[in-house]
Amino acid sequence: MRRRRRRGGCERLPAAPRETSSSGLCQALVWFMLKKKKLKDSPALEIRTLLHGTELSVTDKGYPWVIKAAHSMYLRSVARVPSLLCAGVWQHPQGLIQRRRSGWCRYKAVIFDASGVLLPSPYKTAADWEARNCIPASTVQQAILSGGENSPSLKYTRGELTSVEFLQELGQQCFEIANVCVPVDSFLSDLIRNEMIKQLPIMAEAVQCIRAEGLKTALLSNNFCPLNVESFLPLDRKHFDVMVESYREGMRKPDPRIYELCLERLGVQPQESIFLDNSSQKLKAAAQLGIKTVKVDDPEVALKELEACLGFPLQGFVPYTRSVRPSMEIPKDHLQKYLEKVLGDHTTGPLMVRQFGHGQSSRTYSVKFGDRLLVLKKEPCGSLHPTGPAIAREYRVLKALSEAGVPVPTVLALCQDRSTLGTPFYLMEHCAGRVCGDVSLPTLQPSQRRAMYAAMSQVLSKIHCVDLRAAELEDLGEHGNYIQREVETWTKQYRAMETHVIPAMERLIEWLPLHFPESQKTTVVHGDFRMDNLVFHPGRPEVLAVLGWKLSTLGDPISDLANNCMAYFLPPHFNALRGLRKCDLGHLGVPSAEEYSQMYCGHMGAEHPENWNFYMAFAFFRLAAMLQGLYRRSLAERPAPGDSSPEDAEFVADLAWEFAIKEGFRVFDSLPTTKPLARRYSTWARRGPFLSRSCAAWPRPGAAPVPKVPLVIPPTSLLGMAQGLYCKLEKIVALQWGFLISQPRWTPRPLLELKPFGSISLCSGRNQQTSAFQGV
Repeated sequence: MRRRRRRGGCERLPAAPRETSSSGLCQALVWFMLKKKKLKDSPALEIRTLLHGTELSVTDKGYPWVIKAAHSMYLRSVARVPSLLCAGVWQHPQGLIQRRRSGWCRYKAVIFDASGVLLPSPYKTAADWEARNCIPASTVQQAILSGGENSPSLKYTRGELTSVEFLQELGQQCFEIANVCVPVDSFLSDLIRNEMIKQLPIMAEAVQCIRAEGLKTALLSNNFCPLNVESFLPLDRKHFDVMVESYREGMRKPDPRIYELCLERLGVQPQESIFLDNSSQKLKAAAQLGIKTVKVDDPEVALKELEACLGFPLQGFVPYTRSVRPSMEIPKDHLQKYLEKVLGDHTTGPLMVRQFGHGQSSRTYSVKFGDRLLVLKKEPCGSLHPTGPAIAREYRVLKALSEAGVPVPTVLALCQDRSTLGTPFYLMEHCAGRVCGDVSLPTLQPSQRRAMYAAMSQVLSKIHCVDLRAAELEDLGEHGNYIQREVETWTKQYRAMETHVIPAMERLIEWLPLHFPESQKTTVVHGDFRMDNLVFHPGRPEVLAVLGWKLSTLGDPISDLANNCMAYFLPPHFNALRGLRKCDLGHLGVPSAEEYSQMYCGHMGAEHPENWNFYMAFAFFRLAAMLQGLYRRSLAERPAPGDSSPEDAEFVADLAWEFAIKEGFRVFDSLPTTKPLARRYSTWARRGPFLSRSCAAWPRPGAAPVPKVPLVIPPTSLLGMAQGLYCKLEKIVALQWGFLISQPRWTPRPLLELKPFGSISLCSGRNQQTSAFQGV
């Protein structure tokens, strides 16, 4: 690579790799445009950019400022494509976006060539420009191709020419060919205005639509950078699973090896991929390997052909959506008539419908009608609720919470007429913003992360502070016993979906009913409150909308907080929900689970619950039951990446049991301290979730009562050393009772206190008791 040096007041660009591409000029243009070099003493340029049509008026000649104008227009034009430059395809917390299972799409990957596909070829624009400006035909094309390896465009990309020198040499080549002065900067302006800001956005949108369906994408780059310099590309790397740069690989198209390398990195067969290029020679080389090819002369025509191959549309992309699955399509003609009635006749235009997520229980669609972007949520076909109360109930909750000041999407209309779309549905405004699927917030700074968590805790407390009477939500659900009802519901759900025995779930099903909270506050509860159900403002730590109200009801607010804190104990790459387990929270700037829950309690003006571990055990128990249900349903379909597995449910159930053990120790430690017995007779009784002591007379001296307190877990559930220790303790207790019966005048000492049957507290230390009491 050539050294950087100053010449003519301009800094040389790094040496670029060689490539005899017909789009060498366009590559050189984008390369410099993305470098954003400002050259000294450059003439002025007036730029006016409009959102729907960019104008460029040159008041004085000067190539560097034309490039600056191109850069401005480029950024403004691609801003029309959502998340084009800064965001990759979203990963849903319930599983990575999956490949299409129906089998009707045979392709698994689409390969794009950078020059001529993402970026336009200059020759068609050159021909039109030459005709308008009375320049001999093919002058620009001959100038670009003349000189072979010493052509101006290749010398510029290799760093042998500055931008000013490149423009001068290209103009000189044109003059020698046409024998007239050729205003090359005017041609470059036309290339940018007429082609680049038209072709790049539609191709970028197509890439996003393809990735949203779960297909892979690859980019074959025509040498945007040398070996030791970062690539400058018109799209973010997150848009592509694989990038192959010919200079780095030491091979050039149409060498078949470069296509084979791309297929190998994609992990697909030639017949499972499609290749787009504007060069017949390159397309022929790819087709000989068995790759399906699409020639890009006109981008829009090429995309229509690609749509026919893939079987889904490549336009109208909305973040976090995909095309509507064939079994979940809705009648567009009926929907359009309804929208015209609700929105008024002034809203006209094509109707475009896409689908959010992959859920089966509810169907949520993105609806673009004219200039309105809406969200439609409907009851699935064959719903068990004949009048769609779930949808109507959710609509009611959103409307009430919005009026109470909770940030939720604005609902527009509820339709319970089944003749419209087959099932009840409601419409709401689309809320644009940032949805964070990764709770570690990798793109933010530590201080920003803490602020985002603070905003999340604040909005949760705002939900729980809603006045039920003022919001007219007092009849939303039953008051009290929320946890009891939830445990009963999810136990039944788990039993219905059970495929194998999960020991931790069996223990939890017995343990949870024995430790229900004595008292529960009643508020509106979200039911599935977590970070990926929030829409944040793109520029500041503010929650714009809380989504996912399907499970909302009246219940215990601490259950929402526990649900929100599950991510702290799940691994970062867990299928169901990305977590923070083993992450350095201090380095990330993320508050710990204790700090976060204290934030919430501070907003609520309440003490941190002492039985917090019970709520965490309950939250993970419910998640394990959900995952088991997802796994059971997935058995009837073709497994796909991101599906729930039996190991997922087992892992979460084990987490729940760990919290149950912690709660057991807390309960054990909270028992009354040992005191001498005032009477020689005593029994044990249960009161609420705790053990309490009561007294009763023995009917006769030889009939000592047998304690009837149920263990938290049955002795048969103990394993290994714990089972052995239990047997030893049982013998000790039996001997102690026998001694007590045979010595009626004997009084127990404070150092040895009888406990419920199957356990005993000795002064020799707690470490020896750990295995025996882990289920308390």
